[in-house]
Parts: sequence; structure tokens; C-alpha cells
Amino acid sequence: MKRFFRNNGLSVVTLGLFVLLWGAQALTGWQAYNEEAQEHDRAVLGLGAYLESGHFWEATGENWESEFLQMAAFVLLTARLYQRGSAESKPLPEDEQAPEPPPSGPPPGPVRRGGWAAQLYSHSLSLTLLLLFAASFVLHLLGGAAEYNREAAAHGQPAVSTLAFLGSAEFWHQSFQNWQSEFLAVGAMAVLTIFLRERGSAESKPVEAPHHHTGR
Repeated sequence: MKRFFRNNGLSVVTLGLFVLLWGAQALTGWQAYNEEAQEHDRAVLGLGAYLESGHFWEATGENWESEFLQMAAFVLLTARLYQRGSAESKPLPEDEQAPEPPPSGPPPGPVRRGGWAAQLYSHSLSLTLLLLFAASFVLHLLGGAAEYNREAAAHGQPAVSTLAFLGSAEFWHQSFQNWQSEFLAVGAMAVLTIFLRERGSAESKPVEAPHHHTGR
């Protein structure tokens, strides 16, 4: 177990925190939903029913969508753009040294097969993140439409279709307020790593590295 945690500690801790905090989101969202329902003399929901509600899935999809957009954009942009001095950038072309020898061991299967499999695999990270973004976008849309129609029914207003909700200012306001914050975070990370350090972190340059040093 010690060796497993040493080799996989980052994923174990981050995914464990994800499960813990998603559970906390569900419980607090359930409480907030029922408090609002009681204030308006509407029926409260059990936890199981709440986990199937638009209120829960709208909030979940809205946040997952912005995170996967951030990571997909980060992967694609850092493949093509530079930021002098940033640990989040590849070294500038004039600063690149001789390439390091390839790691020992056999390459992944798609690389060994070559052709279209290798070509697809060479972009598999960004493609997968974009697919996860698209799935989360749909989850946000479906959950948001359900929640919008629940609110509309409570106020005696007609329901709207999922397509109509897609074209609404409400849906895009929810999306844009999350998307802008993700790009702010990426930009802040790119700039702050020029001047600041965190000893031992893979996201930081060495503490002794000059500010103009680019890459990790």
C-alpha cells in the first residue's frame, strides 16, 4: 500500500477530495433546495430525488464544463504559444537545448502501430478533454433546462424546450461566468510562475532559476 500510494498519491488524493467535496455539494445543495422549497410552500425532496433533479445536475455540469474547457484550452494553447519566463510554457525556440534521450521501455501501442492510430494518439489528451467538456456542456444544458422549467412552473409560467433554453441568456450567463474565471486562473498561473516559486512542485521552476528562464 505504501508503494501504491507513493506511485499514485496525486491521483488518489485529488480524486478522493473530488468525491468528498462532490458529496458535500450534494448534501448542501439538497439542504438549500429544501429550504427554498419550504419558504415557497413547495414540496421538499428526499436526497435520492434531489440527486436526480435539475438543480443538482445543472450545478455539477456547469462546473465540470468550465474545468474541462480550461484544461483542454491549456493543453492546446501551451502546445503552440509561449510565455517567456513562465513554468507553464515550453522553452522558447532559441533557449531549447539538445533533446533528451527517449525514456527506456516500449512506446505505447498506438505509437508502435503507427499510421492513423499514432496520429490520433498524438492528440488524444486534448481530444479527450474536449469530449469531456462537450459531455459536461450537455449535462449542464439538460440539468439547467429542467431547473429552469421547475422554477417557471412554480411561478405559473410555461415551460421551454431544451433548445430554447440553449438560446437563453440565463444559460449563457451561467457558462460565461465560469469560463472567464477559468481563463483568468490559467493566465494568472502563467504569469505568477515567472516570478514566484514553490520548492518541490512540478508546476514551479527551480527556486534558483532566474525569472527569464522558461519552462520547468
